[in-house]
Amino acid sequence: MKKFNVTGLCVPDKHYMVNTEKKISVIMDFIRDGKYFTINRARQFGKTTTLYLIEQCLKKSNDYVCIRLSFEGAGFSMFETADLFCREFLMQASEALMSSDPAFAHLWLDDAINDFAPLSRHISRLCKDRKIVLLIDEVDQASNFNVFLQFLGMLRNQYLNRNAGSSNAFHSVILASVYDIKNIKLKLSSNELHTHHAANQLNSPWNIASKFTVDMFFNADEISTMLTEYENDHHTGMEISAISEEIFRYTGGYPYLVSRICQYIDEETDTKEWTVPGIQKAVKAIAFEKSVLYDDIFKNLEKNQAIYDFMYALLIIGDKKRFSIFDPVAEWCGMFGFIYIDSSDGIIVSNKIFEMILTDYFISKENSASFAARQVYSGIYEKITGDGRFNMELCLRKFAEHYAEMYTPESNSFLETHGRLIFLSFLKPLVNGNGFYHIESPFTDLRRMDVIIDYGREQFIIELKLWKGEKAQDKAYTQLLNYMESKSLRKGYLLVFDFRKEKNKKPKCEWINIDGREIFEVII
Repeated sequence: MKKFNVTGLCVPDKHYMVNTEKKISVIMDFIRDGKYFTINRARQFGKTTTLYLIEQCLKKSNDYVCIRLSFEGAGFSMFETADLFCREFLMQASEALMSSDPAFAHLWLDDAINDFAPLSRHISRLCKDRKIVLLIDEVDQASNFNVFLQFLGMLRNQYLNRNAGSSNAFHSVILASVYDIKNIKLKLSSNELHTHHAANQLNSPWNIASKFTVDMFFNADEISTMLTEYENDHHTGMEISAISEEIFRYTGGYPYLVSRICQYIDEETDTKEWTVPGIQKAVKAIAFEKSVLYDDIFKNLEKNQAIYDFMYALLIIGDKKRFSIFDPVAEWCGMFGFIYIDSSDGIIVSNKIFEMILTDYFISKENSASFAARQVYSGIYEKITGDGRFNMELCLRKFAEHYAEMYTPESNSFLETHGRLIFLSFLKPLVNGNGFYHIESPFTDLRRMDVIIDYGREQFIIELKLWKGEKAQDKAYTQLLNYMESKSLRKGYLLVFDFRKEKNKKPKCEWINIDGREIFEVII
């Protein structure tokens, strides 16, 4: 029986998988056109599986010879000298071909080849009258080594000579990595590999590569293909369309998260609840579990202050007006999978689960958040979460009291920047245990943020907004009412941070009835 898989290679005969035939078809068009390119996507994004599926397509065709290699586990010694690299490369190429064409595999081995010039001539001879496609996985393992850049330079020269008609070369070359080649150059520079050779190779050794434009995120329809296969085997009676949409809503189609939710429901629950509430329970369980993916996210935030500041401003402060898709920091955040850059919507956090773990991370890191979290006493918790239900009105009233205690004229600037985080840190210990929250930051109004709380079977919408005048406040009501309608909710909540110097600092808390719907407004 097939299983959901979130580690390593996914194989169609063994694992439930999203049908990616359309994506593979587009990649095959790249190959048919003889393009060289890099599939650079974040950790656990299905790059290894994609290369495997490409290899299977190539093997079904009589037009191509496929060589699939991986630099994972190759060891540092391979990259110490050109001699060692050339020998290991030819050995791996020979082994990759052995099962399909032993005679041709033996031709790749040549002990006399100890540098890139003879390697280039050797490859050129072997590529005569053959369309050889080279796939190399885990290129990041090689990205800090000058020898690897020399190898890329050799491939580049071969490609140019092939197009000029003066030599043979690989028909297509595909590299798979987290880093794009231009980011590999940045890594080399930061690691101070300033040898003469490295300086030459930093002049774009991979500028012949075509831009990889295939969207590797899964949409809801693609997710449904995996659920359909599962349903055909298990007959759970799930509403496939609704479940696919709910999985997509939380994951944004991030491959690991899609499969992990399904794996959790299938293997780690007794009831196998393939329902919308079941998806929400799975999200709550996996959002804060220990995982290699999350560890990698935190590692990149820890080691790069610019990325930390970018994500904090995007997610917590809402200062999107200064962001650009041409910002190099935005490019890095996109490369690591933190954000999704959309031509129409701009920059958004790539999925709601990432919003949860990033918000939780910022709360744990900021001193102000830790201070606010310590103020949530057990007595307050019991009052707000009594009888297994969440009293959102009382939560906001208690926060308003707490905020008023914190406020001083000297703290005005700090609170204006970090007020949202203070609220989230107040909310976190109250919600954790029986619920979770995520952030939706609209792009039509850079001064507002929507916090969606799922607690038990209840859902709450809180709009957080900075005071910008009466007209803006009326607009906030309309925005919140529209969002409430989209969620079929009769009640909504509006938390307004008002930093006018002349205003009375006493919090204002009241219910407002607009066209039969109720908004609990808190102005602090």
